[in-house]
Amino acid sequence: MSAQGKPVLELTLRGVILGVLITLVFTAANVYLGLKVGLTFATSIPAAVISMAVLSLFKDSTILENNIVQTVASAAGTLSAIIFVLPGLVIVGWWLDFPFIQSFLICASGGILGVLFTIPLRRAMVTTSDLPYPEGVAAAEVLEVGEAARGSAGGEAREGLLAVVYGALASGGLALLAATNIAAGGYQKYFRVGANSVSSIDMGFSLALVGAGYLVGLSVGMAMLVGLLIAWGAAVPWLTAHPFPIPHNPYAPDDIGHYAGFIWSKHVRFIGAGAIAVASVWTLLKLIGPVVSGVVSTLSASRARKDGTATLTDTDMSPGWIALIALGCLAVIAWLLWSFLAPTPLAPHAQGLVLAAVPFVFIGGFLIAAICGYMAGLIGASNSPISGVGILAILFSAIVFVAVVHPAVDAQKALVAFALFATAIVFAIATISNNNLQDLKTGQLVGATPRAQQWALIVGVIAGAAVIPPVLNLLAQAFGFAGAPNLHTVTAAPLAAPQATLISALAQGVIGGNLNWNMIYVGFGLGVVLILIDEFFGLMKWLRLPPLAIGIGIYLPMSATLPVVIGAIVGHGYDLWAARTKSPEYSKRLAILIASGMIVGESLFGVLLALLIVLFSKDAPLGIVPSDFAWMNWIGLGAFTLLIVALYTWIMKRARAHVPAVQ
Repeated sequence: MSAQGKPVLELTLRGVILGVLITLVFTAANVYLGLKVGLTFATSIPAAVISMAVLSLFKDSTILENNIVQTVASAAGTLSAIIFVLPGLVIVGWWLDFPFIQSFLICASGGILGVLFTIPLRRAMVTTSDLPYPEGVAAAEVLEVGEAARGSAGGEAREGLLAVVYGALASGGLALLAATNIAAGGYQKYFRVGANSVSSIDMGFSLALVGAGYLVGLSVGMAMLVGLLIAWGAAVPWLTAHPFPIPHNPYAPDDIGHYAGFIWSKHVRFIGAGAIAVASVWTLLKLIGPVVSGVVSTLSASRARKDGTATLTDTDMSPGWIALIALGCLAVIAWLLWSFLAPTPLAPHAQGLVLAAVPFVFIGGFLIAAICGYMAGLIGASNSPISGVGILAILFSAIVFVAVVHPAVDAQKALVAFALFATAIVFAIATISNNNLQDLKTGQLVGATPRAQQWALIVGVIAGAAVIPPVLNLLAQAFGFAGAPNLHTVTAAPLAAPQATLISALAQGVIGGNLNWNMIYVGFGLGVVLILIDEFFGLMKWLRLPPLAIGIGIYLPMSATLPVVIGAIVGHGYDLWAARTKSPEYSKRLAILIASGMIVGESLFGVLLALLIVLFSKDAPLGIVPSDFAWMNWIGLGAFTLLIVALYTWIMKRARAHVPAVQ
């Protein structure tokens, strides 16, 4: 209730509609970014800024209504991570495209379960926890500042919106310039190191990745740099200098470009996969105690609440609704699994596989919800190693399903596809739980009703689930996915889809018995060493180097890693400067918003370019000069550098001019 006794607006139709509209835009952007470089961005903060700017036009809008908008829109930053698994069905050649009904129901049923599974964790992991929830706290600060600024025409909210717009225009403009061929989208060169060794420099001129680098921070950025140096400074040069242990190599050593690329993609990347797997297991082991104690305390709090003294700010969805919706989702999932198996050689084993898969989805999904929620609370949803959880899930499901059916050779492809299908549902649970508790933390800080947020997030899940399949189909038709046998595409530059490619390779390797275990074993050993180093750094209070981030740095292409590293370094320098300003938190919020804008602008242009490629059946529909234009590399590098300087100059100017409000 307000001071005048009137009810405070919270879950409103206009707020839900605005949240859905933001979700549609940010989901499309995140799907493109994730398929291109294996990264997605959290959308709560930019959604909150946009909401405050739009709803400030209504005199009766409230901070709680703005919170609902960002809660709905946060599904864009989470559910879109399903593209870390779902494209695997195209990559292995099982699907030619993404059937809407199946894809929608995978995302919706898994995502809604992700919402439900985090409800019993709220009190232990949010209300009574000391987890920092960096993004949830930051979103609450943005909402509170925007509410305080309403009396001064919402100046901070509008300036924050300008930061998002400027970042989007800069990154989208640079991507447009690259699409015309006037500027290069990046620079790549292979070179010899000594007599036989080969390495490479591969730099993408991507402001979206620079923005992502700021958001992940210096620790993750430096860890990715270490991974890059391990891959291209050690592993690739050593393996190219010793060709004898490399099987199935179609390239001669003197073809250094293709040769080094083959060594990295077919061998070195699996070192990264092994390191990611070990780092993921280590993370899970560290979380077992907190997760178990959190669930126990949540159940205790639930029993104590039956005395009827609960307030609106401590009220969740009713147990009846939770049970009803959960049973409905499980029924949909069982039908999805059964209908998937019916037309395959595995149809005689459908009952056994479904009976194995449904508990895997339900029990594994709840454990993953707790794990991902805890990790997000500890280090933030953007930094949470959700792809590592996906790797463990596909390995576990593939091993279990092989034990259930012992497939003949002609049924192995179907079992690979089924393992990916079931893991995609679990991954949808993980994506939502990875961010849901952040939203509930924001709500706790601004005095929101958890029940209203939980219903709002379900709406966001459904909206995101509806937009993901058509965007995936558009991008698949325009670009295709690297390694897919059915590249019905007109461009020579398919999307890397790095996590989906890795997870597909792991499923094929486990079920087909031909996994590159030697390199994975090397990765296992490396992962143990990296864990020991990181723990030592932690004891010494030095900069941590998360082993998961190092593994990702080994696995991702250098063109994706280097801009992230640059963004992390530049962003750290800015944060050091911002800490000395009159309004450090405001200065850092501007940087977060402009980084989010960089990601949104380039990503949305990528979706638009995909549409143009499909419509005009041309690789470069916007090309106005030849693709080998002589000055394109220098123009690309110059524009990339100048735009970074211009954007940070603008936010530094605004930060210096900002006068903090009198408390």
